[in-house]
Amino acid sequence: MAGACGILAGMEIASVILDIPTQALDAPYTYLVPDALRAEGRPVEVGCAVLVPFGHRKAVGFIVGLDNVEDEVPAADEGSASGEPGEAGDLWAGTLWGAGDASAGRPAALGDGPGSEPAHPIGLGRPGARGASRAAAADAGEAHFGFGAQYEASAAEARRERAAVAGMDLARLKPVERVLSKPYFDEEGAACARYLAERYVAPLSACVRLFTPPGGVPRLVRGAHGGWRLEEPAVGEVDDRWATLLPAAADFTPRKNAVKQIGVIEALRRGDLRVAELALEFGSVGSTLKALADKGVVRIEHRRRMRGFDGAAAGPSASCAAGSGAATRGLAPDPAPASAPKAAHPAALALSAGMAAASESEDIALDGATIPGIAFASAGAPAAPTPDDSRDPASAAPAPASGEATDRPALTPGQAAALEAIDEARAAASGQVVLVDGVTGSGKTEVYLRAIERVLAAGRTAIVLVPEISLTPQTVGRFRGRFGDAVAVMHSRMSQGERYDQWDFIRSGAARVVVGARSALFTPLANVGLIVIDEEHEGSYKQDSAPRYQARDVAEWMMRRAGGALVLGSATPSVEALHAAATREGWRQVALPERANGRPLPQVEVVDMAAEFKGGSRAMFSGRLTRALGEELAKGRKAVLLLNQRGFAKFLLCRDCGFVPECPSCSTSLAYHESDRTLRCHHCDYRVPAPPTCPECGSPYLKKFGAGTQRVEAELRALLDGLPGVGPQVPVIRMDADTTRAKGAHQRLLEQFAAADAAVLLGTQMIAKGLDFDDVTLVGVINADTQLHLPDYRAGERTFDLIEQVAGRAGRAELPGRVLVQTYEADAVAIRAAARYDRALFLRAELPKRRALGYPPYVRMANVLVWGADEQAVARAAEELRAQLERLVRDHGGEGWLVLPATPCVLGKLRNAYRWHVVVKAPPDADISTVLTRLFRARKADPQVNVAVDVDPVDLL
Repeated sequence: MAGACGILAGMEIASVILDIPTQALDAPYTYLVPDALRAEGRPVEVGCAVLVPFGHRKAVGFIVGLDNVEDEVPAADEGSASGEPGEAGDLWAGTLWGAGDASAGRPAALGDGPGSEPAHPIGLGRPGARGASRAAAADAGEAHFGFGAQYEASAAEARRERAAVAGMDLARLKPVERVLSKPYFDEEGAACARYLAERYVAPLSACVRLFTPPGGVPRLVRGAHGGWRLEEPAVGEVDDRWATLLPAAADFTPRKNAVKQIGVIEALRRGDLRVAELALEFGSVGSTLKALADKGVVRIEHRRRMRGFDGAAAGPSASCAAGSGAATRGLAPDPAPASAPKAAHPAALALSAGMAAASESEDIALDGATIPGIAFASAGAPAAPTPDDSRDPASAAPAPASGEATDRPALTPGQAAALEAIDEARAAASGQVVLVDGVTGSGKTEVYLRAIERVLAAGRTAIVLVPEISLTPQTVGRFRGRFGDAVAVMHSRMSQGERYDQWDFIRSGAARVVVGARSALFTPLANVGLIVIDEEHEGSYKQDSAPRYQARDVAEWMMRRAGGALVLGSATPSVEALHAAATREGWRQVALPERANGRPLPQVEVVDMAAEFKGGSRAMFSGRLTRALGEELAKGRKAVLLLNQRGFAKFLLCRDCGFVPECPSCSTSLAYHESDRTLRCHHCDYRVPAPPTCPECGSPYLKKFGAGTQRVEAELRALLDGLPGVGPQVPVIRMDADTTRAKGAHQRLLEQFAAADAAVLLGTQMIAKGLDFDDVTLVGVINADTQLHLPDYRAGERTFDLIEQVAGRAGRAELPGRVLVQTYEADAVAIRAAARYDRALFLRAELPKRRALGYPPYVRMANVLVWGADEQAVARAAEELRAQLERLVRDHGGEGWLVLPATPCVLGKLRNAYRWHVVVKAPPDADISTVLTRLFRARKADPQVNVAVDVDPVDLL
């Protein structure tokens, strides 16, 4: 590639993020794209996984930018040309990454001579020639990944980047060796990864990983003898081999002794069957099918099967021609009973190679079964899968036939105003935010559905985020009931294979609406025009590992880029969202103060358990709650009881010596579980049998302190059995992390609760939202003080939110509801305000404290976490970081910045790691990430200590 005449024009280079999550390699690395690679037939595009050389080994990486060398570039001198090719570290660097040293394994800065500006990494948000063509395709209405063509490239940036390319010694660059995948993301996905890395001071490789399919990425693993080998993805497409009877079978007569041929033909006359099903019936059928295929009687073909969907199979992706035999790609199908013919599902058809998408409603007839079609606003969107209830619990809600209209309730004035506000935000096409502040039962979901309908009618798509704990069959069923086969679902209770299939289904362009937890933001949905975040106050929208992103902020960034709108909904909006709606341009708050059915909110009574104790009561259930349970259950109604503590007891205590069993890996006591008489850590899942006597002094007097859901369940069962008109026939259904661990458990328990005439649903905070049962007339909060005194500035807000949310489960239909809140802190402002549905009362007490103590929304924070196995090394590193942060803030932070002392975390030890932290506070409009990046991008790794930055943390525990 080198020579006196230089390197010719038209050479292509790729910016690659290595799939190695370390700060030392955290920048795009540049490689040549050989012409021979494109000749292999696999597209070399942004988003592809590639195999590249890296030092003396190979590495998997992701292409985040491509550029062509348009002008002739002078070759290196003969000395350079004859030397060894440069390491992959002779690459891009910019203001984000800082100058590096190729010999140290960091990208070298380009153009960093006197008076020059460092070049930005190529391809991260600036399309260049390839991105421009993709943007043009988007303008023409073609589907692509990401969030539209709202790129922010400038001619000056492009010229700087091309000048940087011209200054490179291309002869020293190594080539991309192999393309390992189709594109996982496009230029907008790469731009979003860069945004995440910048804002949350996170490894860029971890940010890119968000956009890849679950379990579907190849990786390099170290072999037993020290070498490296490429390991194929853990999951991928599942192809089943299917046998189809051809017309020639009518004229074919098998020999009388060809028993298998006769049996196979008779079986296939009833419809297509999987080869695996035929094998279950007739034994080995490989040679039989090959003989029939050679005679043109049977065709063997591969069909894509969607895991989690009953009988879903794709059309032929690699059909075997007559006479070619039953060729296979080595994918073993799951055996299934050969009971009835199975039709290929439209979703699987959409993923089959060469399947053209219908642009108007039509019915697809296949294998004797008719599958209804669906009309879409634009072409290229075939129907989506119908869930198999046994495989996908959160998706298993009855949906109407595709295209079937559902009854739409008349909108209340509040709902109409909210919908109008969303339409105006969409029309502005600038990423405006609408905060739908509606009481429980006010019809926020109907507002979301109507808004999504209008987005789809405009030819765009939508994402709906719900907290993982709220992702119930009821929640998903509302969206599938309205949009039928156009809905894809992504959540953690699905298997990795099922999530891969849903991700691939979205990438195919068939999905128009994606419903899921926070990670659904990064699915490859094209042309997103609306993002809805329901229950926006929930802490589960904050990622707790790198990159520690806040879904609300990322969604707002995405909608600004795409010219869409963001809708936040909650009955208890977060303090930050309320503050932003009151102070930030482009934010608007819309109130829904009444329930959609006109029914009043349930009355809330506060039961002072301290007074009950003084009166001689030692029971877990107050007299008022006991009487209310008896009254409601005797009438055939239902009750919901909340206790935010699973297990039987919080801890064991020796009454002789005071010993409390603790987790050896975490600085927390072990919780007692009655079901298997074990002590468990709810952080690392360490388990040990409960001791019969004290391990310290041998005393048999071990007392169980605190009430977990198991203990409440046992005492509640005994209570109900003794109540007149109730008795053992009334079931107690417990929902917590233990009872819902198995797949499908959520759906099974909720169905059991719904089917009973009278029942009690006892659970943790997972039952506080997303449930809608007409006959729930009583809600009880066993102990409202669980979170109130945690050392966390949000403790009061979380208590207020939880009480209001669970109170909303009662009285949602014609039957009146009531709520009883048991507490030892009856005078606490959060509890009094929640009981009166008086947010203003809570905020009047909460906001002055946050302003005085310097907490959000009046400051921005970053929590610098330090952890490791050596306690002294962790403490020493934390103190060193505090000193460095103080110097950094003094030099670059400005007025209003503060670095708090390094201290152990509240949970000082977790999974055998000691934990310290340093909190940095800055003014609310400060760019805290850019300042901290100066330190953490340049910081050398410590083999004994891990360091991470949590920007805008939701807790400091």
